[in-house]
Amino acid sequence: MTGNFPLDWATQAVSLFNAILLFWLGLTVLLNAERRTLGLWLAGGQLLMGAAFFISHSIILGYGQSIFNPGVNFWWRLGWIPVIALPYAWYGVMLWYAGYWSERSEPASTLRHRHRLWFALDSCLAAFIIGLLIFANPLPSFSQVAQLKLNATPSIGGIPVLILVYPLYIALCIGLSLDVLRHPAPSGRLMGDLARRRARPWLFAASFVQLGVSALVGMVMLGVILSAGRRAFDHTMAVTVALFDLVIAGLIAVAILLVGQAIVSYEVFTGKPLPRGGLRRHWQRLLILAAGYAAAVSASLALPLKPIYSLLLSTALMIAFYALLTWRSYAERESFIERLRPFVASQGLYDQITAPSSLASPELDTYPPFQALCAELLGAKRAYLITLGPLAPLAGPPLVFPRTQNVQTPALSEIITQWTSPQILFTPLDPGSHGGAAWGIPLWSERGLVGALLLGEKQDGSLYTQEDFEIARAVCERLVDTQASAEMARRLMALQRQRLAESQVLDRQARRLLHDDVLPRLHAVMLALSEGKSSLQAPDQTIQALGELHRQISDLLRELPAVPAPDVARLGLVGALRNLVDGELNGAFDQVDWHIPPDVEKHLGEIPAFKAEVLFYGAREALRNAARYAGEARSEAPLRLCIQAAWQGGLQLSIEDNGGGLKETGGKAAGSGQGLTLHSTLMAVIGGSLAVESTPGVSTRVVLRLPNS
Repeated sequence: MTGNFPLDWATQAVSLFNAILLFWLGLTVLLNAERRTLGLWLAGGQLLMGAAFFISHSIILGYGQSIFNPGVNFWWRLGWIPVIALPYAWYGVMLWYAGYWSERSEPASTLRHRHRLWFALDSCLAAFIIGLLIFANPLPSFSQVAQLKLNATPSIGGIPVLILVYPLYIALCIGLSLDVLRHPAPSGRLMGDLARRRARPWLFAASFVQLGVSALVGMVMLGVILSAGRRAFDHTMAVTVALFDLVIAGLIAVAILLVGQAIVSYEVFTGKPLPRGGLRRHWQRLLILAAGYAAAVSASLALPLKPIYSLLLSTALMIAFYALLTWRSYAERESFIERLRPFVASQGLYDQITAPSSLASPELDTYPPFQALCAELLGAKRAYLITLGPLAPLAGPPLVFPRTQNVQTPALSEIITQWTSPQILFTPLDPGSHGGAAWGIPLWSERGLVGALLLGEKQDGSLYTQEDFEIARAVCERLVDTQASAEMARRLMALQRQRLAESQVLDRQARRLLHDDVLPRLHAVMLALSEGKSSLQAPDQTIQALGELHRQISDLLRELPAVPAPDVARLGLVGALRNLVDGELNGAFDQVDWHIPPDVEKHLGEIPAFKAEVLFYGAREALRNAARYAGEARSEAPLRLCIQAAWQGGLQLSIEDNGGGLKETGGKAAGSGQGLTLHSTLMAVIGGSLAVESTPGVSTRVVLRLPNS
């Protein structure tokens, strides 16, 4: 201590600030590591060694003028251990970070070849300095340095060997670290290369700052050597050394901030594939805590105050910071809930389902919450939400942010093959071949893969955090499920309305026919018979009247809806379809080809009855459409029908005709779209799907799929 309050306070404050930051960063790297490898222990240990140095530095500053105290010499010599180890550890961490010990690729071998000799030389130099510390006692005591008495240590030309070697050693370590950062090998972990590219400027800057620190340390050592034996260590020199100490500690603080930014923003040392936003927020709060605590405690140490005041001040600071932390936690929670409100607010599904609506124009609009997710929560430049699997016919067209017309949806065939497990959170993509999307996020449900979210880069150029991808995945899975569920419920309600309307019409027709026509005529015949006139006067008229009544009742019964379920239960799915083609559709096709292997037919017999009925209804609708519309659009060629079934993890039943294909009317043949839409909904209810594939002018193919359950 110099007795100059501003200088003493600033020096002690910066030292405490550095110790707090390094200690937190070291523990964070070790505790949050994905895998605790040797390189990770080296990175975390280096940060903790830096904290240990500044702890000893703060203690030495706390002794003030007591330079002859044995405790000062203890902490002085102990502090030199991290001073010697830190430059070498930094070089080692940069080698590990750049993939020096990786065997995965040729560039790793190139890096190893370029730095093999330099690493050996630097290791020998570090071992030499450590040997000096252990065996030759090259380090003068703190009191000797303070009195500029350096002749008691091993010297060359009157200059201590350690002071000659150390500046060269630290410059070599930092210079080699800069070369490693310029030519790293490819990373072996997911998103490792991207994290390296983003973190490299911070690590470069930290290394350059350390290079400046080494130059200042060399200048200080040179000044001490030149002053040794020529002048006494007076107050002026003490102030000069303290100023240099403050500048060096300040530069190290800048380097710590740069390294901390790389750690919390890209997690270059923890091995996590994605940075976490919570870690960055904790880092920002730690900076506030460290700065406030170091400033207050250093002021209490620099002033002639009793220890109780320092203790009370530290206690008050901890309480105030904890209160602020609690306040910010609640504020962030409220802000987070406010941002999530578009996703948890009611969509009015009940009103939309129960209100009459057209099947051709879904009324549930999931774009507003999707837009809120992309613009407000994620800050993405571009995004695509694409539904896959059985839910695709129900969820409608893909959602695109920002909403534009005629956007080509990126192909997903190659991406889907990589999504083999729900544990896969994301996949990096090439923006050039995927419509500007840089990340692909699979969406899962109990039925498997149900969709894909493709995200472009962030608008501010930063990386997405792990929380971003997890929130995006959960929200989009809910949007897909909500859209499909609402559309399914709406279609089922429309189907129910249609069935109720048909039942009411048939019931009223039957009542009208029986009440207005059959019953009066039957009553007239009964009156005629009761009078005994019919058999004598007009027997032919009576028989004719009864015959007409019988025909009307028969026609009425025939017009009532048929129930095919007994045929499915009695004959099986294949038998019921054959009965339909040979009976109701007899003569509709010139040729019918059946391709149903015996083993597949055996599997069909194991399908539950209610699922077999749904399959039959869907196949019957496809067959009726083929008989009704394919013949109208066909050319002079014979009309052929092919019914084919295969079993590959479930049933795939296809019905294909060589008619004219679907007309250009929204992708549906006239009169057939609504029926197939309703039956695709019923297929989705039982876990299957119904898809229509058409080549205009060539053929139409309806495929019913039912996974094995």
